[in-house]
Amino acid sequence: MITLMRSRIPLPEDRPWRVLGLMSGTSADGVDAVLVEVEPTAFPEGHPFLRLLGHHAMPYPESLKNQVLEAASNRLDPAGLCILQRRLGDHHARAAADLCADLGLSPDLASLHGQTVQHHPAEGASLQLADPYVLAEALGCPVVWDLRRRDLALGGQGAPLVPLPERWLRGAGPWLALNLGGIANVAAWDGRRLQAWDTGPGMSLLDLAARRWLGRPFDPEGAAASGGVHADLLARWLQHPYFQQALPKSTGREVFGEAWLEAESATLEALPLADRLATLAAFTAQAVAQELARLGSQAPALRGLVSGGGARHRRLRAELAARLPLPLEDDLTFPSGAREAVSWALLGAASALGVPGNLPEVTGASHPAVLGSWVWP
Repeated sequence: MITLMRSRIPLPEDRPWRVLGLMSGTSADGVDAVLVEVEPTAFPEGHPFLRLLGHHAMPYPESLKNQVLEAASNRLDPAGLCILQRRLGDHHARAAADLCADLGLSPDLASLHGQTVQHHPAEGASLQLADPYVLAEALGCPVVWDLRRRDLALGGQGAPLVPLPERWLRGAGPWLALNLGGIANVAAWDGRRLQAWDTGPGMSLLDLAARRWLGRPFDPEGAAASGGVHADLLARWLQHPYFQQALPKSTGREVFGEAWLEAESATLEALPLADRLATLAAFTAQAVAQELARLGSQAPALRGLVSGGGARHRRLRAELAARLPLPLEDDLTFPSGAREAVSWALLGAASALGVPGNLPEVTGASHPAVLGSWVWP
């Protein structure tokens, strides 16, 4: 039997592992659960992903989403954070149990990301909430969680961690993968070197604007479609210190979230509604373009792939097409929302094998490390 590095609990040796991955992204809209088959002998240099067995998306109820956004905006007291940890744990456990029941399969292990509510890499700190003990009891399998803080302890950003799974999934390049979640991030592989970082806001500001001015969690009808972009605002926003930082770097809602929008609300509310949303879409797109300039002349030679909720935002896609040096294809490898959960499943399997899950050249950590803490059923 193959044994976990930090336990005597065995995992199957005579068949691929069934690994459940759970991802709650910076969009804070819910949980994506996947069950995948992984070939453990293919780590670390091969292609361990075999197939996606199933995917289940479970949105947060409005009350839970509001609590998450309050925590991300420093408006939740310690008692509220404590209770939110459990509420998120219950929600993740229901999503995982529903997926397994639908498939009639049980996982060999689960890898839990949790909901990021604070991310302060300059202080070596990041907080993802969800109770792993609830998940272990619901599934009856080992659960690995809190994968980011080992990298932070080594002086890294704790993010992004999906580039290594991206390499396991995609193999030979060259490619560029842009994920438009709440925060936008990019991973680029030219066949020799993997680079990855957060480019700035993704859908975080657009979704908050939709809640504020449309009374909706997002803008499905494309209210931004007819708006004009205010170049003076865009130029000022792009002077934000984050865009001047050297790599490695990462960011979150505490930088590009409710406090940012509140500070700009008076200026934005002087504009027509469509112009507000169009200018925010242009901000995300131009931030991506400005950050991709770090790749230099190699960028146009890469195959561009885009995923995440922002890939379906028509105005954002138009702004990206007008500003980027390469075309973007929809990444159709996995159902919408599933890709990062698959990546997290792969990181969990790597942890079980004692295989490092971070890339120091990406995060800035002092050395590669096995990630996460384990909970046993």
